[in-house]
Amino acid sequence: MSTDGAPPFDERFVDITDPVDQTEWRVDVGFLSSRWQCIWGKGCQGILDEPAEHLNQGCCSEGAKFLDQDEAMMIGALGMTLDPARFQFAKEAAEGGIYADEQRTLTRVVDGACIFHNRPGFAGGEGCALHLSALDDNESPIDWKPSVCWQLPVRIDHGDDGVKTLRSWNRTDWGSGGGAIGWCCTEEPEPFTGDQMVVDSLSEELTALTGQEVWVEIKKRIAADTPAAD
Repeated sequence: MSTDGAPPFDERFVDITDPVDQTEWRVDVGFLSSRWQCIWGKGCQGILDEPAEHLNQGCCSEGAKFLDQDEAMMIGALGMTLDPARFQFAKEAAEGGIYADEQRTLTRVVDGACIFHNRPGFAGGEGCALHLSALDDNESPIDWKPSVCWQLPVRIDHGDDGVKTLRSWNRTDWGSGGGAIGWCCTEEPEPFTGDQMVVDSLSEELTALTGQEVWVEIKKRIAADTPAAD
C-alpha cells in the first residue's frame, strides 16, 4: 500500500486549445496514457479510513455531491421511478427521499453507503442502482448518474485564469477527510493493470467532459509521445 501519496505514473501536463470555443486546457497525459482501470469488485479497497474490500462499496461509502439543482432534481426523479427489483433501498427512497439535506446537495447515506448502492448479495445486482437501470434501458450510465460518479477518477479544476486542468483524483480531493482514507485507487499500483490506456478506456467519459475535438487532440499528443513498439 502506498504511504507517500505519490501516484504510480509520471504526471505530465500539456497545454491544449479547444478549436471550437478556444477554451484552454492543461491535461495530464501521464495519467491518461496510464493503464489505470476501475477494479470495483476485483480488489478495490474503498475510501473508508481502513481498507474494506469485503464491503464492495468502492467510492459509494459517501453521498454523491450533485453538480447543481438541475442534476439533483433529475436524480431525485429517477430515484422515484427505479424498479425496486434493481434498487435495494427503493422503500427508503419512497419514504424519506434520496437527498441528504433540504438544499439537495448530495445523496443520502443509508446503512453506511449511498442510498443508490446495492449491497453484496442483493438479488437485483450489486453496485449502483442507477448504473444498472441505465444498462437495462440500453442507455449510457453517464445520463443517469450524478456527474461526480461517472467522472471519477478524472477531475477538472477550473482556474481563475479560465484554464481547465484535467487530471486524476487524489486523496486531497475528498476534502478535509481525504488524508484519513486508507486506500486511494489512483495512488496504489493494483488498478494500473488495464489492457487499455485511460484515454481509450474512458473515451466516453472524457469526450463528455472535454468535447470530441479536445479528446482527439489528447490522443494525438499521447501518440506522439509514445515510442513505437518493436
